[in-house]
Amino acid sequence: MRDPVCGMRVEPERSRFSSEHGGKVYRFCCGGCLATFNENPTQFLPEVIEPQIADATDLTMSDSPGSVDPVCGMTVDAATSAISYEHSGCTYYFCCDACCEKFKSDPRRYLENKVVNHDLIKLGEGGRFTCPMDPEVRESEPGACPKCGMALEVELDVAAFQTTVDYICPMDPEVQESAPGACPKCGMALQPHTLRTTEQGNPELEDMTRRCCWGVIFGAPIFLLAMTEMVLGTRAPMLDRATSNWIQLALSTPVVWWVGRPFFERAWASMVNRSPNMFTLIGLGVGSAYAYSVTATLAPGLFPSGMRLAGEVEPYFDTSVVIIVLGLLGQVLELRARSRTGAALRALVGLSPPTARRVTGNLEEDIPLGAVQIGDLLRVRPGERVPVDGVVVGGTSSVDESMLTGEPVPIEKAVGLPVVGATLNGGGTLVMRAEKVGAETLLAQIIKMVSEAQRSRAPIQHLVDRVAWVFVPVVVATALLAVVGWLLWGPEPRLAMAMVTMVAVLIIACPCALGLATPMAVMVGTGRGAEAGVLIKSAESLEILEKVDTLVVDKTGTLTEGNPTVVTIEPIGGISACELLRLAAGVERASQHPLAAAIMEAASARSLDLPSPENFQTEVGLGVTGVIEGNLVTVGTAAFLEACGVDRVDLTPRVQELRQQGQTVVYVAVAGQLVGVLGVADSVKPTTPKALAQLRNEGLRIVMVTGDSQLTAAAVAAQLGIEEVVSGAMPADKRRIVAEMQAAGHVVAMAGDGINDAPALAEAAVGIAMGAGSDIALESAGVTLLRSDLQGIAQVRRLSRATMRNIRQNLFFAFIYNAVGVPVAAGLLYPFFGVLVSPIWASVAMTFSSLSVISNSLRLRGVKL
Repeated sequence: MRDPVCGMRVEPERSRFSSEHGGKVYRFCCGGCLATFNENPTQFLPEVIEPQIADATDLTMSDSPGSVDPVCGMTVDAATSAISYEHSGCTYYFCCDACCEKFKSDPRRYLENKVVNHDLIKLGEGGRFTCPMDPEVRESEPGACPKCGMALEVELDVAAFQTTVDYICPMDPEVQESAPGACPKCGMALQPHTLRTTEQGNPELEDMTRRCCWGVIFGAPIFLLAMTEMVLGTRAPMLDRATSNWIQLALSTPVVWWVGRPFFERAWASMVNRSPNMFTLIGLGVGSAYAYSVTATLAPGLFPSGMRLAGEVEPYFDTSVVIIVLGLLGQVLELRARSRTGAALRALVGLSPPTARRVTGNLEEDIPLGAVQIGDLLRVRPGERVPVDGVVVGGTSSVDESMLTGEPVPIEKAVGLPVVGATLNGGGTLVMRAEKVGAETLLAQIIKMVSEAQRSRAPIQHLVDRVAWVFVPVVVATALLAVVGWLLWGPEPRLAMAMVTMVAVLIIACPCALGLATPMAVMVGTGRGAEAGVLIKSAESLEILEKVDTLVVDKTGTLTEGNPTVVTIEPIGGISACELLRLAAGVERASQHPLAAAIMEAASARSLDLPSPENFQTEVGLGVTGVIEGNLVTVGTAAFLEACGVDRVDLTPRVQELRQQGQTVVYVAVAGQLVGVLGVADSVKPTTPKALAQLRNEGLRIVMVTGDSQLTAAAVAAQLGIEEVVSGAMPADKRRIVAEMQAAGHVVAMAGDGINDAPALAEAAVGIAMGAGSDIALESAGVTLLRSDLQGIAQVRRLSRATMRNIRQNLFFAFIYNAVGVPVAAGLLYPFFGVLVSPIWASVAMTFSSLSVISNSLRLRGVKL
C-alpha cells in the first residue's frame, strides 16, 4: 500500500506508523507523515481513491500510469510536474531528477514487473539450464552437461519473466546452454531452466525414449541370435557364422551410430573438455566391442588361430547393442526420477491462480495473472486463491496461509491488513489492492531462494569432486591392466576374454552415482524445507546446521513478538502522564526505532495532539533529541541522557522494578531536567518456550544477546529458562560475541530479525532470520523462518540431519558399488569361482546404481519435521 501523504510504497506488515480514519487503517513511511496526516486526514484522502466497501462495483484505481513515479512509487501530479520522460509512446512523471535519471538509464528495470508471463517464472536474464552434479555448468539451451554428460535441468528463476527457455545441467549447474542437449562436462541431459506452472514435455526424455524404442526394435533380433547360440549351443538353422555375423552387423550399425549417438557425442565432449565421465567409459566400451565385432566380420583372417573358438572368431554385436539399449533405458528412468526431485518447487509455482478478477469502476473482468499491475483493485471470492501480494481495501475473511508458512490456522483479514499471493481465501469476499506483482511477490522470492539453494554446492561435494576427477582415469587404467592380465594368464581365446573383461570394467563403473549423491539430496531436502515454511539459502547452511552446538538469539522479534507497547507511564515533578507521553511522542515521531513506534501508538490511542520537533537528532541505539515549543526534549537510555547533561532524579528502585517485570525503560527529559520514564514491554511468543525446550533436548547451548538493559534481559531470560545472557549489546558487540565463540571452537548459529542483527547473522556459521524481520537481516541469513517461530530451528536441524544422513548413505553406496563392481568385472573372482561378469549385466548394474541414489534421495520428501 502507499503512504497517503507522500505516496511512497509501504509494506503493511513492517510499517510501525498507522492511523485509522473512516473505518480504514492507513500506514505511513515515517512518523512525520503520520503526524501530517493526523492534522488533516481529509486533505490526503480524495474521494476518487476511497472505495465503497459495501458494494465494490464503483471501486476505481488509485493511480494512473502517468501519475506514479515508476522508480520510487511516489504519487506525482502530472499537471504540475516539471520532470517527465517519454518511453515507448508513454509519458512518465518523476518526483525528482534522480528518479528520472535512474529511469532513463534502464527503463526496462522499472517497467518489467508491469506485465508478467505467468507461464514462465525464471531467474536471470535469458534463463539458464544447469547440471545437477556440477552447478557451475550453465547453458542457455537444454542438452547434456559438458562435464558429466547428465541432462541439464531447469534453473528456476523469478527475477526475469521472458519467453526464451534456457537449459542447465543437473550435476553441473554452472553449465548453461540455449538449446536442449548434453552437458559438455558430465554428459547428462540438460534440463530446462524455466519452470512452468503446467507440466511440459521434456525434449531430452522424449528423445531418449524414442531412441530406446528403436534400439529394442533393431536389437531384439541380434539378442535372439546371440541367445539362441548361447542357450542351444548352436546357431539358428540355415545360418552359418558368416551369415549370422553379417545380419548382426547390419542390424547393430544403426543402433550404434544413430540410437547410441548421444553416448558418443557426450563421450567426445567430455574428452575435449578434459572432464572424463560415465559416457566416456560407455563410449570406450561400446566402441571397442563394436570395432572388435566389425573386424571379426569383415576380416576374420586377421585373428590368429589362438584367438579363435572352434576355428571361428566370436563377435560381440549383442554386447554393443544391449549396452546401448540398457543405457538409454537407464537414462529414461533417471530423467523420470529426477523430474520428481523438483516436485516441491513445481507445487509452489502451481499455487498461483492463472487469472485474477480486476475491478475497474463498475466493471469486473478476469485477466491473466501476468497482466496484473501494481495498484490494480482485485476481487477475491470465497474459495479462490489470492492472486498477488497486496492489502485489503474491502471486506473481511479468513485466509489459509499454510501453503507458504506451514501455519494451519487461518488468519483473519480485514481492511488495511496485508494478504499474500497464492494463499487461499475462506468464506468471505475480499477486495484488495495489488502492491507486489511478478518477481516482487513473496511466493516468487520463496521460489527463487529455494531454486538457488538447490543449485548450490555443499562443502562435502568438494571431496566428491576430487574423487570424481581421478575416477575415470583409474577405471580406464584398471581396464587396461585387466586386458594385460588376461592376455598373459587367461585361458583361450585370450584376446576375446580380454575384450569382454575390458568392456565390462568400463561399463560397470558409474561416476554418476558419486556425482549425484550430494546434489540430489540437497535438491529434495531444500524443497522439503520450503514445504514446511523453512527457506534454506544454500547447501552449505544445510550441511552446517547439524553441526551447530551453540545458538545465539536476539530478544526483540525473535524470542518476543517484536511489537512493543507502552505499559507504564511514570511522570515526575508535577507533569501529567498525557503531557509526558505527548512530549516523548512528539520527538519520537521522526524516528523509526521500534520503541518509537510503540510510543507513537500509545499517543495515537489517547488521541493526543502531537507537536512537530525542530532540530531533530538521533543516536542509533541510544536516543533522540528535538526542540518542542522552545524546549529541548531528550528521550532515550540513561547513559544517553547523562551524555546530554541531564540532571537525573534517583529512580533506581522504581526502574529496577519495571525492568524486573521485563519492561524496557525509556527516560524523558525537558530542558535538561528528567520529567519521567516510560515502560515498554514486548510479550514472549507463545511458541518460544516449547521451541527452546526442543533445542535444549538436542544438546544446544542457548545464549541470549540483546541491546536491552541487564534487568529487562534477565527477566525475559528467567521466564524462558535461558542461563547465559549478554545485555546492552550493540550490533558490533553481537558480531564480536559470535566471532569469539567460533574462535573458541564452537559452531554458532545466530537467530535474529532486525538490522542490528545483520552483522552477527553474517558472522555466524549459519544465520537464521525471522520471516517478518528486516530486509537486511533476511539478506544476511542463510535460513529464513517464514513463520518467525523458533520451532523452525528445530525443524531445520532435523532436516539437516536427515539430508546429511541421506548424502552419506548415497556416497557409501556409490563408493562400495564401484569398489566392489570394478574388480569383479575385471575378473577378480574368475580364478576362484569361475565367475566372469558379462558386459550386459555390467550395463544393468551401472543403470541401477544411479537410480538407487536418486530413489534414496527421494525418500527425503517424506521426512517428518
